Amino acid sequence: MEKQKILVVDDEANICEILFYTLTNDGYDVVCASSAEEAFEKLTSEYSLILLDVMMGGMSGYKMAETLRSNGNQIPIIFLTAKNTENDMLTGFSVGGDDYIAKPFSLKEVSARVKAMLKRQIADVQPVNRFIYKDFIVDFDTKDVFVGDKTVTLTRTEFEILEFLIKHQGRIFSREEIIDRIWEKAPYITERTVDVHITRLRKKLGDHSSLISNRSGYGYRFDITKL
Repeated sequence: MEKQKILVVDDEANICEILFYTLTNDGYDVVCASSAEEAFEKLTSEYSLILLDVMMGGMSGYKMAETLRSNGNQIPIIFLTAKNTENDMLTGFSVGGDDYIAKPFSLKEVSARVKAMLKRQIADVQPVNRFIYKDFIVDFDTKDVFVGDKTVTLTRTEFEILEFLIKHQGRIFSREEIIDRIWEKAPYITERTVDVHITRLRKKLGDHSSLISNRSGYGYRFDITKL
């Protein structure tokens, strides 16, 4: 299993050193930075957590956290600081901090807080909303469709039909039922419109076109046994 990566940001070399050895011994991949500016250069999407000092030369830890959040970066941040009044803690949380440990700190406490934060992060991860069968992948969040290593470009209506049939796979839907679900508020949609869209959709699926089949007199269905 790949180690979780932690970025320690503190301008005190001895603190970076002791946190490096403590967290490395706990099983994490630890990288240290002596300033917020250096941290920005090292920070990538591979990191799971930042331990961030508040009072540093140059950009402060508060400012770094605020900048990360304003840029949409939601990586968990634990502040490590000698600023330990109630107002200091409230400031830390208001700029995007997730936890706050006052200096001088217990290494056991840091280990426990880091473990708890990373465990919570894993629990908060949302399941990927995808349909996957062999090399056929449909991502319902991003609206992407893949066949093998190729992206299939669908119109919005084509994707909605495909999503509807996949989420009710095996069941046959008449053209009238598909119109009611896909074109709910649109007037003057004919059964021929359904046929045209499904014909185009099946053509775009290429060798996987048989996933959508038509039973004469009943309607359409999505059936993975046809692949």
